[in-house]
Amino acid sequence: MTNLTHLPQGAWTLFGSVAAVLSVATLLGFALKWRFAPQQPHAVIDNLNARLRAWWVMIGVLVIAFAAGREAVLLLFLGLSCVALREFVQVMRCGRSDRYAVAAACFFVLPLQYGLLWVNWYGLFAIFIPVYAFALLPILAALPQDADRFLARTASLQWGLMVCVYAVSHVPALLNLSIPGYEGRNVLLMAYLIIVVQGSDVLQYIWGKLFGRRKLAPVLSPSKTVEGLVGGVVSASLLGVLLHPLTPFTALQSGLIALLVTLMGFGSGLVLSAVKRDHGVKDWGAVIEGHGGMLDRLDSMVFSAPLFFHIVRFWWS
Repeated sequence: MTNLTHLPQGAWTLFGSVAAVLSVATLLGFALKWRFAPQQPHAVIDNLNARLRAWWVMIGVLVIAFAAGREAVLLLFLGLSCVALREFVQVMRCGRSDRYAVAAACFFVLPLQYGLLWVNWYGLFAIFIPVYAFALLPILAALPQDADRFLARTASLQWGLMVCVYAVSHVPALLNLSIPGYEGRNVLLMAYLIIVVQGSDVLQYIWGKLFGRRKLAPVLSPSKTVEGLVGGVVSASLLGVLLHPLTPFTALQSGLIALLVTLMGFGSGLVLSAVKRDHGVKDWGAVIEGHGGMLDRLDSMVFSAPLFFHIVRFWWS
């Protein structure tokens, strides 16, 4: 198992580089505000500055957790999954008839999934939610004997567990992988995944604002453009190439992996946007300034994290 008490070589350089980029962006945001809207609100500039403030907080929390140790990282992501699942349940408008299933999902399935990571029981971790939890929840949902929209209600909660708990838990699961010659450095894999996928989101936003002309999915996500997607994915793939010295990948491998996970990240974000539109909400919540809810920030990790985990696991198994 990975020991994070002493961060591996290169970690502080990486975090310092991220802080430097955020510092430049923050100064630019202040300059734009001072130049174009010093005394009045400006939707784009104010949103940019709110997002930057939130990024400072998020990066700071991640660095503290990485430095504190493996257990701190697991607890952090358990908390993130908990907040995301709560947002999902609220948007789905689970009712009184779902109380047993919701309670089991939040207070039994979620902590046990992360407990399996804690003891590094991969075999059960991989199938616990998609097999055993999927059988348990419909049973509990049937106990109140409410057949109204039973399948839709049960499937929604099952899918919420897959999105908010199962998928997200694959990020800290990277710490349990054994990679020959890479011992003690798995935290850098987590940092690589987070920076590439979240960086792709930011770069898609920037490219879209600067050059976006053709709407990609105007019904599901009006802000996404073809130019933003192409520019963001290509830029994030190049970022993956630049980060390859911190990984067990070659430069080519790192670029291809970055391309795959950013495309999957875009796909999962689009899917969760469709879920929000289906339920008539713009954001999953309002817990993160400028970003919406926790699930709004984690949505691009939903499909990309399991893909990245299994690429790494089978590549070096």
